[in-house]
Order: sequence, then C-alpha cells, then structure tokens
Amino acid sequence: MSGEHALVDTKGKFVQVVTDGRKRNDIEWLPGRILLSNKRLVLATNDGKRTVPLSKLTSVTASQMNQQLAQVDGYVKLQAGRDAWLVSAAAAEKFESALYSTLLDQIVVLVKHPALKGGVVQEATWEKARFKIDEEQDDTVNIAISSGTFVELDIDDVGTVEQKQKEIRGQERPLLEVEHTIDGTSVETHISGSPRHVSLIGGLVRQGEQRNAADDVDLSDEETQVLMALYSGISPFKIPDFVDMDIDEVEAVYDRLMEADILEPVRTRREVQLEARGRSIAGDAIADQ
Repeated sequence: MSGEHALVDTKGKFVQVVTDGRKRNDIEWLPGRILLSNKRLVLATNDGKRTVPLSKLTSVTASQMNQQLAQVDGYVKLQAGRDAWLVSAAAAEKFESALYSTLLDQIVVLVKHPALKGGVVQEATWEKARFKIDEEQDDTVNIAISSGTFVELDIDDVGTVEQKQKEIRGQERPLLEVEHTIDGTSVETHISGSPRHVSLIGGLVRQGEQRNAADDVDLSDEETQVLMALYSGISPFKIPDFVDMDIDEVEAVYDRLMEADILEPVRTRREVQLEARGRSIAGDAIADQ
C-alpha cells in the first residue's frame, strides 16, 4: 500500500468473536503475531493471517480481564462492520497507543468548550477543532479549537462520559459529553462529528471513566456538602464559610476524602482538588438534590 509504514510488531493472542453479525460461541484464543501499520492490522498464525483495514474499524474498546476471557490479562475489542475481534498484545500499551493515534490523530470534529463549568452551563458555541494525539504523551489528547483555544484532555482525569444524539448546526449528530478538569475546576467538553469518529473517541475517553468510576461510597452529609461545594468551583479556602463548618471539621473531612482517593492535596494542607472519582460522586449528589 502506498505510504504504508509499520507501527507495532509484537506477539499476542487474538480471536474473532463476531462473524457477519453472528456471535461465535466457540471462542478459542489463537497465539500469533500482531502487526499494526498506519493502514491495516494483520493477525498472523502458522495457519494463515487475517487482515483488517483500519478504515473499516468503527469501534475500539479496551477491556480488562473478566471471568469468561480469563486466558488473557486484558484485550482490545475491534469492531469492523459486522465482524469483531478481541486482540491481546504482549506490548499492550504500545499497541493501544499506536492504534488510537493512527485512527484519531489530526481528525477534525466539532467542539463546544467549556459547555459546563462547575456544573453551570456556559455560553460556548460549536467550533471546528483538530485532534492531536502524541504517542509519547501517554493518555493525553490535545484539542486545538479554531478560535485559538487549546484544550489538553488527560484521559486519566476523565470523570464521566455520556453519548447522546442532538441537533447540532441544524443536523442530528452523535455527541459526547466529557467531564474533566481545567485548573482544578470541573468542566464538560462536548465533542461531535461523524458516527465513526464519535465512537472511536468514546472508546478512548471511556478508559478514564472506567478507571475512575464512582463505586458505592457511604458519605456523611458534611462530606457530601464539601464535595458539592468543590465541584461547583468554590475555593478550598472558602469551604468552611460556605458550608458553615469549623476549619478543623473541614480539615478532618479533607483527610477522610483523601484517604478514600476522592480528593488529592495540591500544595498546602488546606488546598485540595477533586479527583475524577470525587467529581463523579459529587455530580451524582448534585443531581439527586
């Protein structure tokens, strides 16, 4: 193929789990060689090879081990039309990074940023933006918006992701609502584009959502108040007055929430910011009010 160059050449295991829309029950992991170029993915065994053009991929989802697929530690599910494969590469991080980079680097989408800030709707409008994915910057997506705004989206910082259909610029389009932080404040960046691009971006940013999913946490009323105040953008230094609590009480709440990986210290003892898990919990709490 013209302009083709190799990206990853590694060993691993793979299996086709859906063929022509039919889910296969006879799943058997095949050991072999995994070759990724900027044009295609080749899954090769001693008995032959299967080639998957990257242009045919409509969904890429990374997953950890589960009970049914316990022969591998983790895998990537690749959907191409009515076919789907699971691929577990020995060089997993390198493979996933190169795959997402070649699929999404330099694509043009529509972005509204920030659509929400501290849970409050902003006056941002939809603008064209270009994605930049640097393989050397692990788990980071850089979004250059046409008006000059530059957004650095850290996948590990993603709290929640919602996918919807909405009328955008007079046309019904798929939409991703991605919650993350800018300078310690919770924001939402909304991303829209072709169904394929939105699906692929969703697979990438949901890795952060899965890592930071809010498990069931039993919080006191005071802890919930502090979380909601931080989520709304209140300065940590103003929290005692805002929630009508003594400084020592707020400090004790900070300690408990840091122990639960809901807050992280920034500089001084009394300055903290929400972790992605904490923002997810606070967002749910606000929605329940």
